[in-house]
Amino acid sequence: MTGARAAADGTPTEVRHRISTPASTMGPWLPEGELGNGLAAGLARVEQALAEAVGSEHPFVREAAGHLMAAGGKRFRPMLALLAAQLGDPHRPEVTSAAVVCELTHLATLYHDDVMDEASVRRGAPSANSRWGNSIAILTGDLLFARASDLLADLGPEAVRVQARTFERLVTGQIRETVGAQPGDDPVGHHLEVLADKTGSLVATSARFGASFAGVDAALVEELTAFGEEVGVAFQLSDDLIDIVGVEGASGKSPGTDLREGIATLPALFALAGDDPAEARLRELVAAPVTDDAEHAEALELLRASRSLQRATEVTREYAERARARLTAVPAGEVRDALSALCDYVVTRTS
Repeated sequence: MTGARAAADGTPTEVRHRISTPASTMGPWLPEGELGNGLAAGLARVEQALAEAVGSEHPFVREAAGHLMAAGGKRFRPMLALLAAQLGDPHRPEVTSAAVVCELTHLATLYHDDVMDEASVRRGAPSANSRWGNSIAILTGDLLFARASDLLADLGPEAVRVQARTFERLVTGQIRETVGAQPGDDPVGHHLEVLADKTGSLVATSARFGASFAGVDAALVEELTAFGEEVGVAFQLSDDLIDIVGVEGASGKSPGTDLREGIATLPALFALAGDDPAEARLRELVAAPVTDDAEHAEALELLRASRSLQRATEVTREYAERARARLTAVPAGEVRDALSALCDYVVTRTS
């Protein structure tokens, strides 16, 4: 948005003209009217700051660092930060910086995840590792972590500490996912703990940063942080369900990608842990990566009709409801309504 004309409050003029326009690609849960316009303006500031954060005097570095940002995304984490900030003063510049830190951290993890998963596509575009190789992808992720750290330095030592602990959880979750459940571990419980670390922790920090830098009361900040972790896990669980039931290309990847890669998400874990005779063939198929096209189609069909998928959907709903229960601490009004609508969205979304 560089060069855009701005109003007296610094909001780009074109954003001020977006009356009642949702402020993200995340769907119908977002509010309209004054709150929606305020979020749209906030997200515009975040987008401009993100563009600056991935910039470089070196053309190739600039292209690699901006690759995933340019591919789009839901901006779930900055949107939650901005929405939590509405309970205080959302116009404080620290709110924007903190939202950018969370999105940069998320983007950096995607570069690294794609290397570990040997992914070829991300957000409907070639992944950085498939385009430039693993070394460039890893180094680009490191660069984005560095840019996030640079912004954090201006937000104070407590923000640095919170981010460091969040990053520790992100890495711990990735290690535990890579190693897998150990003998004696409950695979389902292990999986949910991994999701809390890998996804829930950063979503929680997004809510914490947005609220705390907007001057929200400390007790309410804690409730919003807990809300963020619960809704973050629900969001990741719904992502995994979409990989099974979604429409081709709707999420930027083909349905059943996790099956092909041998990634055991919650529906497959329920199937593997069960003894339902009706799911015997499904257990046989999902015990290893399903690379044969005919077997892949069969596994996908069986999963879609399975009780295991229903159980995973119920767990997703449980996490969303646990998040909603945290909202009793939030004052009644548009912000609480929007956060409650987010709980519905993570259960019902299809992309």
